[in-house]
Amino acid sequence: MQYYNIFIKRQTILGNNVWKIISLLFFFAGLIFFSYLYKLFESGMKKIVFLHGFYASGQCVPALALRDAFEGRAEVVTPDLPMHPKQALAFIRELIDDEKPDLLIGNSCGAFYAQMVAPVVGVPALLGNPHFQMTTFLKARIGEHQYKSPRKDGKQHFVIDEALIAEFAEMEAIQFNNCTPDFKDRIWGLFGEQDTLAHFEPLFLQHYTHSFHFPGNHTPTAEEVQKWYVPLAEQMLDLYKSRLP
Repeated sequence: MQYYNIFIKRQTILGNNVWKIISLLFFFAGLIFFSYLYKLFESGMKKIVFLHGFYASGQCVPALALRDAFEGRAEVVTPDLPMHPKQALAFIRELIDDEKPDLLIGNSCGAFYAQMVAPVVGVPALLGNPHFQMTTFLKARIGEHQYKSPRKDGKQHFVIDEALIAEFAEMEAIQFNNCTPDFKDRIWGLFGEQDTLAHFEPLFLQHYTHSFHFPGNHTPTAEEVQKWYVPLAEQMLDLYKSRLP
């Protein structure tokens, strides 16, 4: 009888261990399955890259507003851009190669960059208050400045000097060189009617056809992003479902 009880006890322990192992296997299988489903869902989502203005960062108001507006529908990538234009353009090209976005959205200086890059990489772009003459903007602001939103590297101070202005001058001289007839309808402009910094809609319309207005200033508020930027971005994502080669 004693041996029988020991046998039963061992069988019970063994059975409990087996069930524990089976439960763990089901748990990990479930994790793998749901991870697969998440990746499948994520791969089906659209992707947007937002390029901020000169004084801003990837944590500026328009960037955060876009991320909130598209949450669950599209991934919005909002990087901090290098201050120098050549570095910024190289960074953006590499980012696009890695992220493969469906749409670029730029504001101010970020729109200046988006216009230059979009035809090269074949990605449509929405330009918010594009600043096509950064040299004029910078010449009146030589000296030390501070970014208006936090940057990931923690460096909040920067200097505008003649070397930086000269670098932007090089970029300005060639900024429309990549504009082609095939891409004229894939770059849209959105212009604030109260913008006191950038008045470049006439220059924009020399190269592109889709121009829109909103009753705001140079840097849109979160509400203006939701009301004016997001619907245009949604239209572009729907219209241009594939890249041009």
